Amino acid sequence: MVDLKVGWNKPEENSLIGTAMLRIDGYEKATGAAKYASDANTAGTLYAKVLTCPHGLAKLASIKVQDAEKVPGVEAVHLFANVGDELKWEGALVAAVAATRPEYADDGLRALQAMFEPLEHFVDEADLDGAVKANRTKDNGEKTKGDLAAAFAAAKVVHEGEYGVSTITHMCLEPHGSHCEWTKDGNLVANLSTQNVSGTAGQFAGPLEIEASKVSIICNYIGGGFGSKFAADEWGVAAARMAKQTGKPVRLMLDRATEMKIGGNRPSAFAKIKVGADADGKIIAWESHHWGTDGLTGNTVPIKDLPYVFQPENVQHKATGIITNCGPKRAWRAPNHPQLCALTDTAMDDIARKLGKNSYDVFLANLSQTPRQDVYRAEMEIAARMIDWKAKWHPHGKGGANNGVVRGVGMALHTWPGVAVAASCKVKVNPDGSVESFAGSQDIGTGTRTVIATVLAETFGVEIADVRVHIGNNSYPYSNPSGGSTTVGSVSGANRRAGIAALGQLFDKVAEKYKIDGSKLSAKKKTIWLGDKAVCSWKEATALLGIKPLEVQGESPADDGLTSSGVGGVQMADVSVDTETGKIRVNQLVAVQDCGLVICLETAKSQVYGALIMGIAYALSEERIMDNTTGRFINADLQNYKLPRIGDIGELMVEMYRPESETSRGVIGLGEPPVISTGAAISNAVCNALGVRVSQLPMIPKRVLDALEGARA
Repeated sequence: MVDLKVGWNKPEENSLIGTAMLRIDGYEKATGAAKYASDANTAGTLYAKVLTCPHGLAKLASIKVQDAEKVPGVEAVHLFANVGDELKWEGALVAAVAATRPEYADDGLRALQAMFEPLEHFVDEADLDGAVKANRTKDNGEKTKGDLAAAFAAAKVVHEGEYGVSTITHMCLEPHGSHCEWTKDGNLVANLSTQNVSGTAGQFAGPLEIEASKVSIICNYIGGGFGSKFAADEWGVAAARMAKQTGKPVRLMLDRATEMKIGGNRPSAFAKIKVGADADGKIIAWESHHWGTDGLTGNTVPIKDLPYVFQPENVQHKATGIITNCGPKRAWRAPNHPQLCALTDTAMDDIARKLGKNSYDVFLANLSQTPRQDVYRAEMEIAARMIDWKAKWHPHGKGGANNGVVRGVGMALHTWPGVAVAASCKVKVNPDGSVESFAGSQDIGTGTRTVIATVLAETFGVEIADVRVHIGNNSYPYSNPSGGSTTVGSVSGANRRAGIAALGQLFDKVAEKYKIDGSKLSAKKKTIWLGDKAVCSWKEATALLGIKPLEVQGESPADDGLTSSGVGGVQMADVSVDTETGKIRVNQLVAVQDCGLVICLETAKSQVYGALIMGIAYALSEERIMDNTTGRFINADLQNYKLPRIGDIGELMVEMYRPESETSRGVIGLGEPPVISTGAAISNAVCNALGVRVSQLPMIPKRVLDALEGARA
C-alpha cells in the first residue's frame, strides 16, 4: 500500500494554494440564491416576536396572556419569565408570540398585559468612583514584578495618562434566531444562524428532553457571527417549543433593537497608566489600574495580558470590574485584544510624543520585549514603505494645518494564537472523477467552502470545479465551532489528511493496473504522473474504483506540520482631522499580516479588509450608549448606532507576510488578528496630527473638540 507523506507542498510546487481564488459561493451570495436561516419559510410557518423588559432592572409584577391568545392569527404565547422574576437589564426576554403573519404577532405583543416594578440600576461603565459608592465593583486582581520604584527613578521620561475603549455591541447583518420545525417522527429540524453547527444539537435536546440524535442543525449560510453565535439560546429553544405546541414551523429572529441589547457585546476598558522609559523610548516601568464592565459578572479585560505584547521587566497592574445592568458579553472578534492593544500602544506613542521622537523608532526600541521580534521588525519595514512613513511622519502636532485640517500617521502591532482545534471530515472520490467533502463546519465569512475545495483540488491535481463541498449540517462529521480563528487551519488540515490518504489508495490501483511503483506517482493537471511521464488521466484513474466511491475520514489537528499557531501583525494609519468640527477622516490604512501558509490569497485578504473596517468603526464612531437615568440602551438601532459607510473607510492596503525563515509553518487562523491594532493605530495617527491625545475610543467629534479645548485650557 502506498503510504504518502502528509504535509504541504513547497510553495513553488502549488498551482492553486496561495493564489487568489474567487469564492466558490460568491455567485450564490451576490445573486440572493444563498439561503440563510432567516430565509427559511416552509408552508404554514408562524412568525414569532418577543416582548422585552423596558427597564435597566425590574421585577415582573404581573403578566396576563389571555387577551394576546385571543388575537386573530396568534397561535402560541411563550413566557421566558414568571411573575416575581428579576429582569436584570433592558432587553431581557419576557414573552414571545407566534402568529400566522408578522403583524399579527405585533398585535399579540400589544395585547400582552405586562406590569414591571422598576428597581435601582447601575449602567455607567466608565464611572469607577460612582461604582465604588454604589458597591458595584469587583476586584479582578493585582500583579507585580520587578522593582517598580527603582525603574521609575532610572527612567529618562515618565508619562501618566488616562485611556479608554467603550463597549461595542454585536451588529450581525442577520440577527440571532432560527426556524424550527418538527417532523412526523418527532425529530426537530432547526435552521439556525450559528457558527457552531456541530455543537448546538444538544443545546436544543436538553431543554426539550429529547435525544440529541433527533435534532438536525442546518446552517448553509450565516449573515455574520463574530463570536456571538455559538449557542441555541433561549429564543431558539422557545421557537422549538412553540413549533411543538402548534404543530407548525416557527421562525423567531430577534428584532434589531433586541439583537443589540442581548446578542452580546465586547466589554469596555478604561485605565490610568504611568509609564517610564529610557532615552530611546524603551519601556522600563509600567504601572496601571484598569476597569470596565462585561455586565453583571463584574469582570474586565484580563490583567495578565496588560501591557499587551510588550513585556517590560518592571510592572504593576491592578484591575477592577464594574457590575452593571447591561446585556452580557460574548466573544467579539479577538476577545480582549483590541482593548489591551488600545491601552498599551497609545501609551507607547505618548512616550514618543513626550521624548519628541519618531513613534516608529520608539516601537522599534521596544521590539526586544516582544515575541518574534524579527517578524514585527520586517512587518514594520514593509508597512512603513507602503504608507510612506518617512515622508509623512512629523513631530506630534507639528505638521501644520490646511484650512484647519491637520494630518498625521500612527502605528500599532498585535498578536493572536490562531491555532487549529478538533475537526473531522469525510472525503469521497467518485468513479467519475468528481470529489466531495463532508464536514459539519460553517462559513461565517472565512470562505470555508473555497478553502476546502482549494486544498482538495491541489491535493488531487484537479480543478476547483471538480470539488463539491458539503458543510452546514450536523449530520456530517464533527467540526469545531468557528471561533478563535481556528476554522481554516482545522478544515484544511483534516481535508489535506483525508485527501493524501485517498490519493495513496488511488495510486495503489493505478500501480496495480500499470505494473509500476505507486510510491513514485504524483497527481497534477488532472493526470497521474510517474516522474515526468504521464501514466493516465485522473478520470481513468478514478474509473479503476469500479462502482463504489472511495471514502476516507480525515482528522485534525495532528503534529504533522499542517497547522501552526501564533501570528503577528503591524498596522499604520494616515488620517486627517478637522480641528473646527472634530471630524476624523482615514486617508490610508495599511495592514501587514503574518498567518502562516495562505490557502487562498483572495479570502485571506478579504478577512483583513473586513477586520480593518470593523476597526475603523470602533475607533471613530461605534459605541453602546447607556442612559444612566433610565438604564436603557438608547442608540440600539441602525440609525443611531454609528457604523462606517463606504465614504468613511479611506484606502485600505493589505500585505500578507510570510517570513522566509518560516516557510515550513502550516495554516494559522486569520479572522481575528487584523481587527486588534486598528483602533490604536488610528488613535496614534490622530495624536500625531493634533499633538493632543483623544483619550477614549471611539474618537467622536465631541471627544476630539474636548481634547483640543482641554489642551488649550
